[in-house]
Amino acid sequence: MNNIRNFSIIAHIDHGKSTLADRMIQMCDLVTDREFKDQLLDSMDIERERGITIKSQTICLPYTADNGKQYILNLVDTPGHVDFSYEVSRALTSCEGALLLIDAAQGVEAQTLANLYLAMENDLDIIPVINKIDLPSAEPEKIADQIEEDLGLERDLIQLCSAKTGQGVKEIFEAIINHLPPPEGDPDDKLQALIFDATYDAFRGTIISCRIINGKVKPGDTIVFMSNNISHRVEEVGLFKLRKEPQKELQAGQVGYIIAGVKTVQDTRPGDTITLKNDPCPRALPGFKEAQQVVFSSIYPISTDEYENLATALEKLQLNDASLIFQKDSSAALGFGFRCGFLGLLHLEVVQERLEREFDISLILTVPSVKYLFHLNDSSIVEVDNPAHFPDPSVISRVEEPFIKATILIPEKYMGVVMTLCMERRGENTNYHYPMPGRIEFTCELPLGEVIYDFYDKLKSVTQGYGSFDYEMLDYRKSNLVKLDILVNGECVDALSQLVHRDKARARGLLACEKLKEEIPRQMFKIAIQAAIGGTIIARTTISALRKDVTAKCYGGDISRKRKLLEKQKAGKKRMKTVGNVEIPQKAFLSVLKSDQ
Repeated sequence: MNNIRNFSIIAHIDHGKSTLADRMIQMCDLVTDREFKDQLLDSMDIERERGITIKSQTICLPYTADNGKQYILNLVDTPGHVDFSYEVSRALTSCEGALLLIDAAQGVEAQTLANLYLAMENDLDIIPVINKIDLPSAEPEKIADQIEEDLGLERDLIQLCSAKTGQGVKEIFEAIINHLPPPEGDPDDKLQALIFDATYDAFRGTIISCRIINGKVKPGDTIVFMSNNISHRVEEVGLFKLRKEPQKELQAGQVGYIIAGVKTVQDTRPGDTITLKNDPCPRALPGFKEAQQVVFSSIYPISTDEYENLATALEKLQLNDASLIFQKDSSAALGFGFRCGFLGLLHLEVVQERLEREFDISLILTVPSVKYLFHLNDSSIVEVDNPAHFPDPSVISRVEEPFIKATILIPEKYMGVVMTLCMERRGENTNYHYPMPGRIEFTCELPLGEVIYDFYDKLKSVTQGYGSFDYEMLDYRKSNLVKLDILVNGECVDALSQLVHRDKARARGLLACEKLKEEIPRQMFKIAIQAAIGGTIIARTTISALRKDVTAKCYGGDISRKRKLLEKQKAGKKRMKTVGNVEIPQKAFLSVLKSDQ
C-alpha cells in the first residue's frame, strides 16, 4: 500500500484539469501518440465540444519514480461546474490528496475557493499547481502571492507547470509521491468500499467506480449496498487503465471498478457503501446524501406522436444519469410531456442537448422553476414546483422560497454594477472583502428563483467576463409569490403560467405579452393578450385585426349601401371573435422562454 497514491485534480472551470490529465497519461506511456486525442478521459461528444467535464473519470497511472521504485497513481478527474459539486465531493472522499490547479493568468476564482473548502472538509493534503505558465499574460509570482495570502497554502509546495506543453509535469509526479500520504486501511478487515460514480454499459449493466477503504473483493463474492440493502453477485473487478483491466481481486487502498449485473444506475448512488452480504461491516461510511434537484422544467415533444420516443429516451438517459428525475405531465396547449428535475441550469442544457442529439427529438421546455413551500391555513405544507399545482390563494397562509448564498469574485471596478444586479434580484445581507489588491469577494443571499433565469449570463456581461460565481443552498424564507397567467383571446395558456414574486409580476407579464404579440399571426378579428394574477389583469397588448375592404365594389350611389355592408362586416367580426380560436405557434412559446431584456 505504500506504493499507491490516490489523488484528484480540482480547479475552477477552464483552468486545465483535463489537459493536465492528458499529459500525465502520455508521460506514463498508457497511450501511443497515434491513439492520443485531446480530453482523453471525456467520453461524451458534448463534453468534447463544450470543453467541459460532466462525469468524474478515473485512471490508474503506473509511474517509476526517480528513486527507481514503481508506484501506482490513481487519478480522479472531476467536473468543475457548480451543478455537479456533489459528484466532486464524493470523488474527493475516495482520495488522500488533491492537486489544486490555478490559472497563471486568471488567478484564484470563486470555484477555486469552493473546491478548496470541499477538499479541506475531507482532510485532503493539497498541492497547489500554477498552470498555463507558457501564456504571455502569465504572472506566476503574483499568483503565488495570492495562493499564500488567500488560500493559506505553503509557498514551498507550489508547482509550476504548463499542461499544454508538458513542462513541469515530471516535477508534479515527484511532488505527489513525496507530499501525498499513501492510503490507510486493512486488507484483512471486513469489506468497506465507497461508490463515487457509476456508468451504464448496455451489455454489462452498471459499472461501479469505487474506492476500497478496508477489506478485499473478488469475483464470486455477494455484495450488498448499505443504503437500499440490494445484493448482487460480483462478476468482475479491475482497474481503470485506458481500457478496463480485470484483476483477481481489489484490496484496501485501491481505486477500481466492480461489475455485478446491476440493472440501473439508480441502485448505485454516489456516496453509498458496499460490503459483503455474509460478512458485513458494522456501519456505513459517513457523508452519504441524496443528490438534490433544484431546477424543474416540463419537457414536451414538438409533435405529439414523438411522446413514446421521448419516454424511452428519458429512461435511457436516466440509466446514465441518476440525478435526473422525471414524471408524467400534461398541458392543454402542448399535450403530453414530462416534468423533470435537474441539478442546475447547465445540467438542464446538457440533458436537452443530449435528447435532441442522441435521440433526434425536437423539444419545447417550459419556464424553469424551483420548489416552493406553501403553508396552508389547516397547517399542512405543500411542495409546489409546477405553476399548474398552485393552491387556491384563499387557503394559503404563507409561502416560502429557497435562498442561496452566492459568492462572486470580481475586479474592483465592477463593484457598482454587480451590486445593482444583486439588488434587482432581491439580494439581501450583502457584504464584501478584499482578498487581494484590486479584487473583491462579494457575498450575497439571493432567492434561487431569481438566479436560475439568466443571472449568470447577466453577471458575465456586466463584468465583461471577469466575474466568477459559485453558490450553495441556504434555507427557505418567507416570500410574496403569485401565479402569473397569460390569456390569449380570453383563454388561459397553461404552458406559459409562471410563479413569480409580486413585485416582478408586471414586468414579467408585459415582456411575455410583447413577445407573443410579435409571434402570433394576425387574424380577421382583434386578439387581446393579457397577463393576469387571479382575476386582475396587470398587462395587456392587442393584435389588431386584418381588414377586408368590403366597400370596394360600391362606386358612387347611396351612402346607406356602404354603411349596411360595414355593419354586416362588424357583426361578422363580433361573432367570429366569440367562436374563433387562436392557434399559438411553437415559435411563440420559445420566444417567451428566451429572455433578452
